[in-house]
Amino acid sequence: MAGPLCFPRAQAPAPESRSVWDGVYTEEQAKRGELIYKKECGACHGNLLTGGESAPPLTGGAFLANWNGLTMGDLFDRIRKTMPESAPGRLTRQQDADILAFMLSINRFPAGKTELYKQSEMLKEIRFESAKPSPKK
Repeated sequence: MAGPLCFPRAQAPAPESRSVWDGVYTEEQAKRGELIYKKECGACHGNLLTGGESAPPLTGGAFLANWNGLTMGDLFDRIRKTMPESAPGRLTRQQDADILAFMLSINRFPAGKTELYKQSEMLKEIRFESAKPSPKK
């Protein structure tokens, strides 16, 4: 016997999934990040993000494979908690987000119209995908 309780409840639509291919930073933010990167990160990771004697590259196949499938929040937290190596956590959240925007630009992810967030929780909603997803039909 069917009654009013048998109808499925209406569900809110799922939030739209975002990835690094959706323009999650601005060119202006990446330019700010480049200045901070060169001052704070370049000595170890190299001015072109290719790595150094004791620091891994922040661009290229190994970097992309290492972070593929994780979130921007994961990468942001790694930077925030462990960098710069001489004084982890010394940079502001805004500086960390700007550096991350610069890293995205060097890795040829597209820029967009809004700046990359500086809150880990919001960055966890953006997937790091090394390969550009197929267009949705």
